[in-house]
Amino acid sequence: MFEGCAELVAEFDDVERRLADPSVHADADASRRLARRHAELKPVVEAYRLWVRLGEDEAAALELAADDPAFRAEAEAAAEQRDQVAERLRSLLVPRDPLDGNDVLMEIKAGEGGAESALFAGDLLRMYARYAERRGWSVQVMDQEESDLGGVKSAVLAVKSRGAVSPDDAPYARLKFEGGVHRVQRVPVTESQGRIHTSAAGVIVLPEAEEVDIQIAPDDVRVDVYRSSGPGGQSVNTTDSAVRITHIPTGIVVTCQNEKSQLQNRESAMRILRARLLAAAQEEQAQATASARRSQVRTVDRSERIRTYNFPENRITDHRVGFKSHNLTAFLDGDLDACVQACIGADFAERLAEAADNR
Repeated sequence: MFEGCAELVAEFDDVERRLADPSVHADADASRRLARRHAELKPVVEAYRLWVRLGEDEAAALELAADDPAFRAEAEAAAEQRDQVAERLRSLLVPRDPLDGNDVLMEIKAGEGGAESALFAGDLLRMYARYAERRGWSVQVMDQEESDLGGVKSAVLAVKSRGAVSPDDAPYARLKFEGGVHRVQRVPVTESQGRIHTSAAGVIVLPEAEEVDIQIAPDDVRVDVYRSSGPGGQSVNTTDSAVRITHIPTGIVVTCQNEKSQLQNRESAMRILRARLLAAAQEEQAQATASARRSQVRTVDRSERIRTYNFPENRITDHRVGFKSHNLTAFLDGDLDACVQACIGADFAERLAEAADNR
């Protein structure tokens, strides 16, 4: 049982040795990848080492019990604890999304519902920013197009963990199930008769890709510059700081205009492009297997909803896992953990069942 864990222990020890080498930290990307892998392996290795030690304790107690029956209770206790650790270890070894430890880029777009949809998209942008702050992650609005009433037509939000974290606590692992259509039912600010309207906004969650993950040839992109529009200070409408990048092989187009300089906007646009290309590659690989990304709806059709925010009843309903809660105000203030955990639990149960079928 758990024969493959010996290889993981060897890899873990090698990663620890490399992290202890000061020269490794001269390469920030390499150091970050090693730290991420260390965080992934640590819970598995710790559980495996405990399982081995408890087996040794049980064997020693049984040997002593041959001369002193009092040790039999100690052996039974070690065996019981070892069974519990084995169950935990089995769950840790269930195949998981290899991108769970990544940071994310979130795209939020207004959909059906006009001005009300843009206002709701703005609510979602603030909700995710506050959730990220609660988790201790950093947040950067990379691009944003505002509506006339202060809402958001579209926005791109970068969410990054601070330092090395366990994959379970990384942004992509906890936010990937937010992708899809979010529907809101409420009385719009533009409604004079108090009628409840239904509108929708779309969310796409992309694992952020590093340059080593996705390499883009210079000849594969066309870069256009133009003048920014909207709020942003004295650089807006006066310099060609906005950037539009077209990836010629795929036709993917990314625009950024939030930053004051063309260079900064270009760097942001390339980050978004790499994330979209990584997501496209993962999607191709996942077509024949179950994948969390299949739940991310790229249209904003109200019929393809994953969650409904009902203001009159102060209710949140996640239609994929049956989660319901009457704490809408707190939810929009970033208190998402209960719903996020329900989605993670449902996904884990599915992966656990698949692993059992494949044994």
